[in-house]
Amino acid sequence: QAQPVESGGGLVQPGGSLTLSCTISENIFRFYATTWDREAPGKQRESVGFITPRGRANYADSVKDRFILSRDNAKNTVYLQMNNLRPEDTGMYYCSGKGTNIWGQGTQVTVSQ
Repeated sequence: QAQPVESGGGLVQPGGSLTLSCTISENIFRFYATTWDREAPGKQRESVGFITPRGRANYADSVKDRFILSRDNAKNTVYLQMNNLRPEDTGMYYCSGKGTNIWGQGTQVTVSQ
């Protein structure tokens, strides 16, 4: 299976917003939930959330009410809208078809003044 492709990361001030994209192969997009993880230096990799093929989303407590997952079925793409960003949201963000263990290269998010 082709590797997912993440994009949209960057540098943002605390309180700002970013939207990440994950484009994934059609088969995985149609039949698997798409999951996002993040990893910061010196910290354990953690799950951010996932969205099912039917569009039901689940979030980690640390991002609930700030992050929103959505799907564009025409583009095989999942979006992670991140609002009210905090310095502790800094890290590399990766996406995958849940359970496939095929991850993209990641996109860097840095939240800093």
